[in-house]
Amino acid sequence: MAITKEKLIEGLNHDLAAEYRAIFQYLQQSFLLKGLGRIPFSEYLSKEAQGEMRHVEFLAEKIVSLGGMPTITPLPVKVGKDLREMLQNDLEAEREAIADYKERAKQAEEFGDIGLQVELENLLAEETHHLEELQKLLEG
Repeated sequence: MAITKEKLIEGLNHDLAAEYRAIFQYLQQSFLLKGLGRIPFSEYLSKEAQGEMRHVEFLAEKIVSLGGMPTITPLPVKVGKDLREMLQNDLEAEREAIADYKERAKQAEEFGDIGLQVELENLLAEETHHLEELQKLLEG
């Protein structure tokens, strides 16, 4: 049975809420950092938040194109007490995003929206890159 447009919109809204969380989480972390690593990590986190904003714009526009209403409510933000915990929270969020985008790309294919499928696969590639960068940071 093919996925309904409403179910696809619901999934995209979940992804949108997750991207809002990522923006707020990265920004809050960048504000809270202190110590010798503040400047490079604060800049890194701020840049990541800006990248997630592009994801928000794409998802919200697509939801509207499909006839839906984009959510304005983020998933719960996890900040962390120190840089390591912050990055671990970000790693967890990236893993969730990868799983969600894999599922959403399958749903888009099932729905017959190949353009959406390709865009979601592009987002999946970006999130995978973010995951790999976080894994490298946490190794040191």
